[in-house]
This record gives sequence, C-alpha cells and structure tokens, in this order.
Amino acid sequence: MTEHALSAIGAGFFVSILGVLIKYVGVMDLIAGYDPEKVADEEGLANFIGTNALYVAVLTICVGVLEFRSSPANSEWYWFVFVIAVVAIAVRMIRGARRYESTSERNETN
Repeated sequence: MTEHALSAIGAGFFVSILGVLIKYVGVMDLIAGYDPEKVADEEGLANFIGTNALYVAVLTICVGVLEFRSSPANSEWYWFVFVIAVVAIAVRMIRGARRYESTSERNETN
C-alpha cells in the first residue's frame, strides 16, 4: 500500500513539473500533437494545457495521500473518482485546445 501511495505522489509531482514547464516556461513541445503552424494563440494554449495538467497533478497527489492514509478495503471509491476526473479533464483538454487553432485550420477540419 505504501509503495502505491508513493508511486501516485511521485507521478503527481512529475505531472506538476510538466504542467509548470508548459504553463510558466512555455515548453510547447511537451504538448502531444502540437503543431506551431496550426496554433493561433500559443500563450493561451500553454496556459490552458498547463493549468489542466496541474489539475491532474493535484488529483494524483491527493489520491496518493488518500492511498497512504486509508485501508486497502476502502480505496476503491477514490480510484473510481480519480479515473472519471482524469478522463473528464482529458476530454476538456482535447476539446478546449481547438479554441487555439487558427481559423483556417478549423475550417479545413469541419
């Protein structure tokens, strides 16, 4: 149980580093599928994706803390909530990132 908690907390810190690099440093190459020719607002995209990555990081760290403090029989509910929340954030990131595409790229895909 302790190793699962430490793994989740470590993964959360790793994702938070990625979120900070994207949002505050502007390392756009960390964004999967990033194409500078398609993006109209790089700063807005970095802010949006970085913020959502930080949300996932906080959720992951919280799950690690809960895993550390809870009994193994009581851990199912927060893992279920975690998976649903991460999927919802991923869908939000994918759909929301389209706002930052140039209008010509959006018209070609529709």
